[in-house]
Amino acid sequence: MLNRRVRKLIEQILKFGVVGIIAAILDFGILNILVIFAHMNNVLASTISFTLSFIFNYLASMKYVFKHRPDMARWMEIVIFLLSAVIGLLINNAIIWMSTLGMDADAFLTQHAEYVLCTNIGKIVATFVVAVWNFIIRKIFLDDTHTAMMSKLQKKGNTFTEEELEAKWERSLSHRIGMWSIEHTPKGWR
Repeated sequence: MLNRRVRKLIEQILKFGVVGIIAAILDFGILNILVIFAHMNNVLASTISFTLSFIFNYLASMKYVFKHRPDMARWMEIVIFLLSAVIGLLINNAIIWMSTLGMDADAFLTQHAEYVLCTNIGKIVATFVVAVWNFIIRKIFLDDTHTAMMSKLQKKGNTFTEEELEAKWERSLSHRIGMWSIEHTPKGWR
């Protein structure tokens, strides 16, 4: 039988997957509309589709997947989410660009079917790579991991005391960033 922490992680991964699938459908749909019908360059179209799906992903992830951390200001959550998305966009666009690398410069007009196929294959690869990147970064910096650490105390055979876990949490980069953000939140933003 899986312990409670592993079950919670699996449940969170599944929720992340559902949000990700919906965001991916939006991303692929918009990308293909722009490339197929508007004959737009795949990197430009991918940037637009990625940005629109990112907005949905942020709202859904913060509502259904990750719990707000009481030790982090909302503005810092948005900054971390945005920075991870910008890096994700760069990864995404690099993979999309490489998917049609070597094709004629006007391939999106002259070899349209091949261009669309290569773009979609690249998008599939990019979607998986960026999904892994996003989950790891968001799990580390945005999720309420303090509660998970404290639940270790309830596990049988635990070798950590509550004080040791609390000290470990307070030394963590995630907590220090969160506390810094609260201390530097302008009045009226809370």
